[in-house]
Amino acid sequence: MTATGNHQLVEPSAHVAPGARIGAGTRVWHYAQVADDVEIGDGCTLGMSCYVGSGSRIGNRVKIGNHADVFGAQIEDGVLISPQAVLTEDRTPRATRPDGQRQGPADWTPTPVIVRCGATIGVNASVAGGVEIGRYALVCIGAVVLRDVPAHMKVAGNPALAVGWACRCAETLDGDLRCPRCARAYEVTADQLIEKPRSV
Repeated sequence: MTATGNHQLVEPSAHVAPGARIGAGTRVWHYAQVADDVEIGDGCTLGMSCYVGSGSRIGNRVKIGNHADVFGAQIEDGVLISPQAVLTEDRTPRATRPDGQRQGPADWTPTPVIVRCGATIGVNASVAGGVEIGRYALVCIGAVVLRDVPAHMKVAGNPALAVGWACRCAETLDGDLRCPRCARAYEVTADQLIEKPRSV
């Protein structure tokens, strides 16, 4: 990989457009493409052949897996976008206008996906434009997400439906809303999962 003046590491086969801004310590791997008007924070990883489209805003310590496609999404810190996941931004896609002419940028209104801090989008999952994925939510492998996902919720299937709650560490909570891995405890208040204070 090639180190840049901002201490990024960009593999020579990757293409980073001149108008993209990439933070310190971010690694861009083989054949990845980063479009103009993209902002990527510090300490991120962009996997092989992934694509980050114009208008995307990506926080710090985000991992975007091999062959994932991110179209204009707003992604907060610590998010995992797994390999082959797709985040779309066009809710009414067509190749042409009703008159048969090819569509251009003025023919559609972007509705980007928003992914909040610490969430995970699983392998081969698809997220429709305009959907918001809450903090520490977990979208399972192959899920097709058409509606907003609350914080900490675990969703699966096509269309994606709630199948449980996810801890900060991504483990599924038990029936008492406790994490079997890290022992964090939670409670549901006003349909939201809230972490209880940890005992010292």
